[in-house]
Amino acid sequence: MSTRTASLLIVGGGQAGLATARTARTLGLTPLVLEAADQPAGSWPHYYDSLTLFSPARRSALPGAPFPGDPDRYPERDEVVAYLTGYAARLDADIRTGHRVERLARTQDGDGFQAVTAAGEVFTAPLVIAATGAFSRPYRPAPPGLESFAGTVLHSSDYRRPEPFAGKRMVIVGGGNSAVQIAIELAAVADVTLATRHPLRFMPQRIAGRDIHLWLRRTGLDTAGWARPLLTGGKGTPVMDIGTYRDTVASGNPDRRPMFDRLDGDQVIWSDGTREHVDVLLLATGYRPGVDYLAGLGALTEDGTPRHRAGVSTAVPGLGYVGLEWQRSFASATLRGVGADARHVLTRLLGRSRRNGAAAPAGDPAPVQGVRRR
Repeated sequence: MSTRTASLLIVGGGQAGLATARTARTLGLTPLVLEAADQPAGSWPHYYDSLTLFSPARRSALPGAPFPGDPDRYPERDEVVAYLTGYAARLDADIRTGHRVERLARTQDGDGFQAVTAAGEVFTAPLVIAATGAFSRPYRPAPPGLESFAGTVLHSSDYRRPEPFAGKRMVIVGGGNSAVQIAIELAAVADVTLATRHPLRFMPQRIAGRDIHLWLRRTGLDTAGWARPLLTGGKGTPVMDIGTYRDTVASGNPDRRPMFDRLDGDQVIWSDGTREHVDVLLLATGYRPGVDYLAGLGALTEDGTPRHRAGVSTAVPGLGYVGLEWQRSFASATLRGVGADARHVLTRLLGRSRRNGAAAPAGDPAPVQGVRRR
């Protein structure tokens, strides 16, 4: 069994992995990207058809490549897929699609890492970035009674378009951006309720004519640790409102109710004791990092969460992360945030490597040109 060696292994070829590869080249590294899918676009091809970014094109670019078109528009899913695949094609990096990493372990000498793919191929490097992102493993909580629920249970990752649900009675669990966007789309053809533990919190998409992401960065709220509860949780997750979401929900189509108590057969039992038939329960409950291949390294907590500080592993020297939610900022898991996080993590990993006596990578490559993909 042959072994291939690189100065940096990047597991995952979506937005986080591509931004890391570009940044690695500017730092003198020769990255090798291993992507499980057949194209370097991450989870984007699998999202629902009408997904629209919550940041404008000018705030949704990876390092070195502005998002094309009107910079103030909000790009759709397929535009993002095209942008990412085009970005990968222009990268001077070895990107190997169809390479699912099953296990990452230390090399026998303990000085590096060995990645083993599903096909049995082995790749080694002194440094590894886990860039499989925060959106590769759907989180599916189990409401009371779910095991006996007679209706259909889906996660938002299973949803594509509203037509198959015409005439259905649906309950969507979750109150974030995707939950509200999907609920409003479905409400045109189905009877839809949003079930949440807290009232919906709408945040204006634009303030004084400028997108909220500009203000978050200018005010420092993007990276302020004390602001995290305000921006990501507390009494409900904020929903970026383009100006219509609040009014649409207020109209009652879809409606919002407090989280139900339990499920019973084909019925949902609401907190006031009333029962109601439900055809479909859709869990818009987010994702967890897909990093199971790190389990044998001691890099994860008991619940599978990476142990890290600002993306640098606190448990395994030489290991870093890019693309985790709130890794360093509100934008860490977004197109606009992964580039800054990649530079932060790589410079710290390189600094530690050099302090420990490893040789510095040779050369500082020219700007990204060409492609080496297999």
